[in-house]
Amino acid sequence: MADPGLPAAVAQAFAADGALSRAAPGYAPRQQQLEMAQAVAEAIDAQGCLVTEAGTGVGKTFAYLVPVLLSGRRTLVSTATKNLQDQLFLRDLPRLKEALQVPASVALLKGRASYLCRHRLQQAREGATFADRGSIRALARIEQWAQGTRSGDMGELDGLDERSELIPLVTSSRDNCLGGECPEFVNCHLMKARRDAMAADVVVINHHLFFADLSLRDSGVAELLPTVDVAVFDEAHQMVEAGVQFLGQTLGTGQAVDLSRDLVAAGLQHARGLAPWQELSATIELAARELRLAAAQGLPEVRAQLKRRWDEAARDDALGPALDRLAEALRRAAEALEGVVEAAPDFVRLQARAREMGQQCLRFHRECPPERVRWIDLTAHQARLVESPLDIRAMMGEQRAAGSRAWVFTSATLGDEPDLRWFCESAGLDDARRLRVGSPFDYAAHARVYVPPRFPAPGEDGHLTLVGRAAAHCAKALGGRTFVLTTTLRALRVVAEALEAELQTLDAPLQVLVQGSAAKRTLLERFGQGGSVLVGSQSFWEGIDVPGDALQCVLIDKLPFPPPNDPLVEARVRQLKSQGRDAFSEYFIAEAAVSLKQGAGRLIRTEQDKGLLVLCDTRLRDKGYGRRLLAALPPMTPLDSGEEALQWLRTLAEERAA
Repeated sequence: MADPGLPAAVAQAFAADGALSRAAPGYAPRQQQLEMAQAVAEAIDAQGCLVTEAGTGVGKTFAYLVPVLLSGRRTLVSTATKNLQDQLFLRDLPRLKEALQVPASVALLKGRASYLCRHRLQQAREGATFADRGSIRALARIEQWAQGTRSGDMGELDGLDERSELIPLVTSSRDNCLGGECPEFVNCHLMKARRDAMAADVVVINHHLFFADLSLRDSGVAELLPTVDVAVFDEAHQMVEAGVQFLGQTLGTGQAVDLSRDLVAAGLQHARGLAPWQELSATIELAARELRLAAAQGLPEVRAQLKRRWDEAARDDALGPALDRLAEALRRAAEALEGVVEAAPDFVRLQARAREMGQQCLRFHRECPPERVRWIDLTAHQARLVESPLDIRAMMGEQRAAGSRAWVFTSATLGDEPDLRWFCESAGLDDARRLRVGSPFDYAAHARVYVPPRFPAPGEDGHLTLVGRAAAHCAKALGGRTFVLTTTLRALRVVAEALEAELQTLDAPLQVLVQGSAAKRTLLERFGQGGSVLVGSQSFWEGIDVPGDALQCVLIDKLPFPPPNDPLVEARVRQLKSQGRDAFSEYFIAEAAVSLKQGAGRLIRTEQDKGLLVLCDTRLRDKGYGRRLLAALPPMTPLDSGEEALQWLRTLAEERAA
């Protein structure tokens, strides 16, 4: 039986006259939030495992942070993205610490690429060459910021695109970090962040960091986890994919090219004339490029990112010899470095990188174990060979068995089944306590859902064009304030073009904002200013919060089923079939339900929000599984005709104008 002390303290904090009401004007108790918070408190006291799905508006962040802070237990909080980390660290935790009057110390820990490396900044200053003045100005900005920053968190730099070519030049990677041999080790921002994390009561990390560290033991989490009493995973529906991505083994041609360039730079700087550095570098780079060509052999030109099946690439008999050539080039480089390792710490790390990469070449020569899957990620210039587990069950089982602590996993979407099996099974949490708390929002009164009855099926000619046209009519009725979410980047472009053309026909002077035309933050800022439609894919399906009447219509082009030709999807289907299970029902529909709930969740963000969800996929009407997917959504009122849908939007526009 759990000690009633913590649950009682939690109940008092959430009461109408409790600490939260005194700290936040307008606070009102929510039964769903209290129910979740009490369950978290009980899990903390019992060192148990809790999986809880909390609908939009429950306030799940406070529902787990309040028990954590009141417990006084050392806690690790992991969330999906760096932006959500910042929100927890900069906004939510400080507010709650003050409201609850608890003296907990809090630290933020991100991955290497988030922190300025002073040593590499100096190298970039001395040796980097840039083709354009913009990069030179950006480097000057970084240098100026570097003189005053305390955290070294690159996120402090407004206007620096996270895709900037400068970031790899001024941050470290596991490959090129010199560790204790670095001349800037004492002042290293990353090491300071790790020291702060080891000393803090509450540490905020992200899922990628968690899994990457448990695989590579490179970020400090492996040392941190054994010291905590509570581990909380927010946005837990993203955990499995993050784990699969980072628990795997990879060999990248980009890594090899980076090694070749670091090799020649260090060789000419510290040991000129002692080895044929330029020749060694050129041999590695050539072998890397040949491996990229071998990985793509038999395919048309690769322009966007593509996942290729391993057996398909290996059939051409070019992959094995290309791996051999790269392994030999790496062996020769490691041999040359043996004679100069005393000259500079850079050489020690370079030799280790060459040997590790050579070992990976050998790994991908061997057969793939049956419980794992291999594929190749291809882009126009690079190839990544990947070998990964199918799920995170084994790893999570090891971590839970390694010590006694409470585990809490939460998200707004953990499947469409009452027992949350979709998540619990893939994460190895079969014995967890499971709790679902619904949203306090009145969806039936405030939200409508419409599935057009006469629409081409996805994949048929004209489907995407009609999605764009439908979006234009919705946006005209509202004066903008519309999101269009597509399931693929190809669909994104077709829908955007049709949308723009139809807006011109309707004489509706609205701006069309398209993912990729500017940074995500910039697009959202422009959208919030009104008079626009935003068309996005992938990264816009979740984590986007546009409350109020700035967003009142969301269109989704089709059901977000996993791509059946994806190697990882194929492997999971084979696994389910080998167990005698129905892969379509247990995997494809379950995955689609989670993604659909995430996309639909962009619409209603507060108790006052109103809006329309348009699902442009007639399978929701025609197929038996359509009822299951619609039932997974919040209980919005269904509409039967396009005119009803447009009239609802006109009503919302009139209410806004009144």
